[in-house]
Amino acid sequence: MTGPYEIRVAATAAELEQVHGVRREVFIVEQQIPEDEEWDDLDPVCVQLLATGPGGVPLGTGRLVHGEAARKVAGRDGTVLLGRLAVLPAARGTGLGAALVRAIERAGAERGGREMELHAQVHAIGFYQRLGYAAHGPEYLDAGIPHRTMTRPLTD
Repeated sequence: MTGPYEIRVAATAAELEQVHGVRREVFIVEQQIPEDEEWDDLDPVCVQLLATGPGGVPLGTGRLVHGEAARKVAGRDGTVLLGRLAVLPAARGTGLGAALVRAIERAGAERGGREMELHAQVHAIGFYQRLGYAAHGPEYLDAGIPHRTMTRPLTD
């Protein structure tokens, strides 16, 4: 897949359905994460971003956890969380994943975030390191998949 894409906040029921479709395809079908582990109580309070290609075809998504929900998860004020980053196979290798990360960072900074935290699948650590993230602490399992916590300042 080549060509332009648009990234926006998913604001309508139809856009949220597209977000869920991408996550279902990547996490539940491809990575075989149990459905009850994919959907959580953070979804309703997150900013969900949706990337679409020509004709409005969904290509990727990611979410921002901010405010009180982020403080509860991260345990620190000023930290926002990037999560559920998913790009469909046809759009991988196009730069869309990095563009989604940057869009989520901007959304986090706009909401007062000073630091972005994410919980990276171990195989994706290099991707996030190239975007300026640093890994912290030991590996742990989340949905049966090895992860590490990573952070990046959102302010210079």
